[in-house]
Amino acid sequence: MKKIVSIITCMALVFVIGLSVCACSKSTSDSGKKSTQNSQSASKEDSKQKIEKQIQEDEETLVDIQNQLKDKGGIMKLRVEGNHLVDASGEVIQLRGVSTHGLSWYPQYVNEEAFKTLRDDWGANVVRLAMYTAEYNGYCSGGNQEELKNVIRNGVKYASNLGMYVIIDWHILSDSSPMQNKEAAKAFFKEMSFEFRDNPYVIYEICNEPQNSPWSSVIKPYANEVIPVIRENAPDALILCGTNTWSQDVHEVVNDRLDDKNTMYVMHFYAGTHKDDLRNRLKSALDSNLPVFISECSITDASGNGAIDYDSAEKWMSIINQYNISFIAWSLSNKDESSALLKSSTQSLSGWSDAELSDTGRWFKSKIKR
Repeated sequence: MKKIVSIITCMALVFVIGLSVCACSKSTSDSGKKSTQNSQSASKEDSKQKIEKQIQEDEETLVDIQNQLKDKGGIMKLRVEGNHLVDASGEVIQLRGVSTHGLSWYPQYVNEEAFKTLRDDWGANVVRLAMYTAEYNGYCSGGNQEELKNVIRNGVKYASNLGMYVIIDWHILSDSSPMQNKEAAKAFFKEMSFEFRDNPYVIYEICNEPQNSPWSSVIKPYANEVIPVIRENAPDALILCGTNTWSQDVHEVVNDRLDDKNTMYVMHFYAGTHKDDLRNRLKSALDSNLPVFISECSITDASGNGAIDYDSAEKWMSIINQYNISFIAWSLSNKDESSALLKSSTQSLSGWSDAELSDTGRWFKSKIKR
């Protein structure tokens, strides 16, 4: 802001000096010309006052814009309170949205019109950017890291422009233990958190689905190294931390929580596979005041394919709405599997009609839009 005001001031001084030069060049001993000079001096003074007034108004306008941006950031910031997610005013907020599939494989769905469709037609208020780490062309397995980060940058920009939250997801899967690529994760989140340090819409998910990684001996130590890297740049950002067994073992965390006031613990479910046992585990964790975030779910079996279990899906949704749990549907793609939200024949990248959605897509659209 100071640079802008300084530029305006310099322009004004150049203009005023120019007027002075013009006035002096016309000055002669002739009384008529002296009269003209006096008139020009008065005109010069008037112009100077007008410019000074305009500079003051411009500065006030810029300050006002800056304050509006600060206010917006304050309003949009999320924080954990008990087992809930709340906004700056303390009102409970439920994020409802959609996850991309792997950014290496389906980057075409990271576009502003797609996100706008999710916001306006589906009622979504969050998008998750799933960046695989160890799969084919993953971030740590031969993928083009700069290209992947640029897809994330674009996704953050599109979501923020639309007033949507956006999750940057370090999508571990076949790497199983978050420790396998810990140093790469720390470097990645250091860069991303610095770049988006002033963006109140960004949420960081530090490990998608750990397996064979006990909470106390593997995941928690990993989180205790990664979270401080993020906090150095984004002290108030919301962080999501996965749990063991494909993010199902939230019960391990209840009596062994992280020392971070703005972290939530992740649970995933696939309704065709996960039934009452996991639902009861979720309820028990919530009743123990554990803040849980469902950053991935579907109504198929756990492979992401197979038949849809509508009965189990409705039971999951009942708990989600009872506790105001945030949830993200998997996945925004036309992959030939039943968890894809688009039919495999769908070619459009936004503005989807219901006829272009899969059965899973239509079901989630109705639940997100509620």
